[in-house]
Amino acid sequence: MAINNPYQSYQQNSVNTASPGELTLMLYNGCLKFIHIAKNAIQTKDIQVKNTNIQKAQKIIQELMVTLNQDLEVSKDMLSLYDYMNRRLIEANIKSDAGILEEVEGLVTEFRDTWKQVIQINRQKQYGHGGSAL
Repeated sequence: MAINNPYQSYQQNSVNTASPGELTLMLYNGCLKFIHIAKNAIQTKDIQVKNTNIQKAQKIIQELMVTLNQDLEVSKDMLSLYDYMNRRLIEANIKSDAGILEEVEGLVTEFRDTWKQVIQINRQKQYGHGGSAL
């Protein structure tokens, strides 16, 4: 008999009810989490944990690559950056280089923060809260 974990149920419901924009934000946050774990694993010389988490970060970057809307001009630039990040993650894994992970972490953070702003702007437009209350 399986015991339900309330946190796990909440997480599953969050994913199931999230908008596409929120799902993308979750992917960015997951990628950052895995990079952080991999950086710590490099410091503690835990090769298996480093490898596993860099590969998880790569899978997220690859998912972001395949879900890009290729009809948009900006997608070509994003695809190039995602490809660069993926190649750097491979290099960081091979060399156990935390500096490369920090570089990728910075890029993912910029994407994530920009994406958060896009979601907030879209919500304001959707719910008509674009004007100032002052």
